[in-house]
Amino acid sequence: MTSVLDQLREMTVVVADTGEVAAVKAYKPVDCTTNPSLVLGALKDPASEELIEREIEAGRKAGKSPEAVTATLTVAVGAELTKLVPGRVSTEVDARLSFDTEGSLARAREIIADYAERGVSKDRILIKLASTWEGIRAAEVLQKEGIDCNLTLLFSMAQAVACADAGAYLISPFVGRITDWYKAAEGVESYAPDEDPGVKSVRRIYDYYKSNGIETVVMGASFRNVDQVKALAGCDNLTISPKLLEQLDAEEGELPRALSPETAQASDKVSMDEQTFRWELNSDPMATEKLAEGIRKFDADHQALISLVAEKMGA
Repeated sequence: MTSVLDQLREMTVVVADTGEVAAVKAYKPVDCTTNPSLVLGALKDPASEELIEREIEAGRKAGKSPEAVTATLTVAVGAELTKLVPGRVSTEVDARLSFDTEGSLARAREIIADYAERGVSKDRILIKLASTWEGIRAAEVLQKEGIDCNLTLLFSMAQAVACADAGAYLISPFVGRITDWYKAAEGVESYAPDEDPGVKSVRRIYDYYKSNGIETVVMGASFRNVDQVKALAGCDNLTISPKLLEQLDAEEGELPRALSPETAQASDKVSMDEQTFRWELNSDPMATEKLAEGIRKFDADHQALISLVAEKMGA
């Protein structure tokens, strides 16, 4: 019998939630991602070590600041990953720009230009932006410029609706972080897959999109265990860590399809203006807290990466 991972690939685009070259080579995902958090992990990956050292040395010789070298480092890793996957590489705009539409636009265009200089066209890249009102507005502009976007740190239906209205190419609802919040709030140790709040959130978004003919890709992210992954089998895309990919690859047994456009539950289409978006987000303590926490964590990893690059440049 084929592995659960192979069965999953037949109904869902499997994305590797890693920037480690070795893991991408091992699990052969369609797409992958790179951001400061993942580049920190890639620094420990022997397969990426030479590339990263070369990029840091080039920055040192060019007289670049550690911050500038860090900005090119995620693109350098991403360019290498485009040689290993047939699809897209998501590359993140700095978290500190999450509430700055113009700043996000400028950084996104820099990323695309940097990739172009490395011979990678924009159709191989997804610009990753936080699903704040400002991030969504930046995505709306970029999409019209032919630059596809991945809206991340998505925890609520309000964010999902606003992303769809903006014509975002892809959204990344965070399954595990939603579950984490509810486990702490409700004092629950675990949930059955069908009752898992993170799983239910993605299913609701998927149903809304499919029943209303919305083309934005739904990519479940931030998984804590393989049961969450299997409960979303059939979702457009799922981005999965190497650890969970390994478990899915080792497991046999039938994997039933959980989601499909044909079985999506109908829901009325709505639109989302700024006032409604901010009110609905504010009314959802989980989404408000996890969005703010996620932005802080992404920025902390970005600052840690800058410090590490500065240390290496000074060596």
